[in-house]
Amino acid sequence: MGFKMGIVGLPNVGKSTLFNALTKTAAAQAANFPFCTIEPNVGDVAVPDARLDTLAAIASSKQIIPTRMTFVDIAGLVKGASKGEGLGNQFLANIRETDAIAHVLRCFEDGDVTHVDGRVNPVEDADTIETELMLADLESVEKRRQGLTRKTRGGDKEAIQQDRLLEAAQRALEEGRPARTVDVDEDDKKAWKLLQLLTSKPVLYVCNVGEAESATGNAHSEAVAAMAAAQGNSHVIISAQIEEEISQLDAEEAQMFLEEMGLAEAGLDRLIRAGYELLHLETYFTVGPKEARAWTIREGTSAPKAAGVIHGDFEKGFIRAETIAYTDYVTLGGEGPSKEAGKMRAEGKAYIVKDGDVLHFLFNN
Repeated sequence: MGFKMGIVGLPNVGKSTLFNALTKTAAAQAANFPFCTIEPNVGDVAVPDARLDTLAAIASSKQIIPTRMTFVDIAGLVKGASKGEGLGNQFLANIRETDAIAHVLRCFEDGDVTHVDGRVNPVEDADTIETELMLADLESVEKRRQGLTRKTRGGDKEAIQQDRLLEAAQRALEEGRPARTVDVDEDDKKAWKLLQLLTSKPVLYVCNVGEAESATGNAHSEAVAAMAAAQGNSHVIISAQIEEEISQLDAEEAQMFLEEMGLAEAGLDRLIRAGYELLHLETYFTVGPKEARAWTIREGTSAPKAAGVIHGDFEKGFIRAETIAYTDYVTLGGEGPSKEAGKMRAEGKAYIVKDGDVLHFLFNN
């Protein structure tokens, strides 16, 4: 499992350019006019992880299979999107299917690129988008609560739980707060997630800066950073222009280009890492002569649940997991030496998988 991130933003903020660069495709038309993205574009990309290459080299794996994440490029929202302005409704529906939302904010000055509101103010842009998502949520919540009335009166437990959660969301939205500010009990989390409220999703602000400001950011990105911190959200600084240039280069040329720009890594790496942190995701590995493979799980996942990411039968018939920490595997030189040094552990159903674990599962068919 990777994760699905919806990329949203006002028209002409560099959203589709970023999507093209991240997925190394030209599937999303990048043009200097609103609504150039008419259907959501979906792109799968490999999650870069240097640890996977290291493990594969030690095990002489014939194939390297990284975990993947999905970007969904959703057409530019505008004021009134919640009421259907700018073809807003169909795009709001696409956001519901994502795990997180990346708000791409224009943090660059360029007189040749039109801003839909005729000014550059990323904090106001973020507020515009958030407001439209909250208005869409509020309308949805009110309709759904009306539809539940008969069932709640009849004592339907599931309907009563849904209505209680929807009421909490409605209260927050009417106070001008997104649904993610609602404090949800552990017992309600599954039902809460199934509500698929737009503003319940974690938010990552993507500050799209000019090429010369890619390493340091600017006053606009600093304002976004302050806003994100106040909200408890995350932000990352990226130059979509640079990412687009990098996407056309081979690995060696890309590294040289990054060094010239004073960047330690590509924006894709930073964006994915920020997304993983936002969603509390981590990676474990399976390694052998046939293949070295990365798997994505949520923090706190038990060994049987982690096995189930590979195949449902692995979880159902789980016996134990043979576990080697990444650092032990690399330092000692592979599975055999790790086992001889007593660094391979047999873990049962209660074991919580750690980021970087190299695992082998034993299960009943």
